Amino acid sequence: MVTTVSSIELDRRRFRRRQSGRSVVISLVSTVVLGVLVWLTVINTPGWAAVQQAFFDPAVAWKFLPSVLLGLWLNIRILFFAAIGVAVFATLLAIIRTLRGAVFFPVRFLATAYTDLFRGTPLIIVLYLVGFGIPALGLFPRLPPEVWGTVALILTYSAYVAEVLRAGMEAVHPSQRLAARSLGLTHAQTLRLIVLPQAVRKVTPALMNDFVSMQKDVGLVSVLGAIDAVRAAQIGEADTYNFTPYIVAGLLFVIISWPAIRFTDWLTARAQRREQIGGTV
Repeated sequence: MVTTVSSIELDRRRFRRRQSGRSVVISLVSTVVLGVLVWLTVINTPGWAAVQQAFFDPAVAWKFLPSVLLGLWLNIRILFFAAIGVAVFATLLAIIRTLRGAVFFPVRFLATAYTDLFRGTPLIIVLYLVGFGIPALGLFPRLPPEVWGTVALILTYSAYVAEVLRAGMEAVHPSQRLAARSLGLTHAQTLRLIVLPQAVRKVTPALMNDFVSMQKDVGLVSVLGAIDAVRAAQIGEADTYNFTPYIVAGLLFVIISWPAIRFTDWLTARAQRREQIGGTV
């Protein structure tokens, strides 16, 4: 079937293209003007010379870039394993919290208490409790600090992600479950094949935001002594009394976070387009 687009719709599309091109030009010009004004304001402040020397020294940045990059590789490895752990544990928590029936009340209560506790506790405190408290019990062999940092990240972010997943699961219309059960699917099959795929699709932008937050917070494992990018920058600062290594580490974190941030924005825009889509005139 061939769909014919009316001349009115074609005119609308041409108008939108012209408006989009004009908006892009205005945005570029205003951005350049604002950037120049901010730059001129900053470099003309009385303390700019001292700040530039203390935070933006190219020689110091180049000297400590290899060590900060090596530490960043540790952050990436921690993020990889933490993301897997959060995905598994948060899904289990979300499923438990959506169970119905009085017999499941104890596990629902425990899951609710867990999410309330770890959503309200700052990550850095969880890092201290897990990284220093658990090894002090003497129940486990001596493990590297990055292992305990990964565990702390999983414990904390599983609580946030579980609530996001639970919201997505509850947003799936009950008729979907009823239809699946009427076709003979078990409760587990309904969750796996019907509910979870739709729930994840509904909350993907929120999940990506949590992932971006975890990308930044993975730098907090440095408080346990792990030589990651932040600790490598701290060592460089202590060696030179210059804060430039921290700027290097911060920029590297921005670089690895940028693809996920842009992907999240793209997913959000696509979801908005799907919701606002209309018929062709």
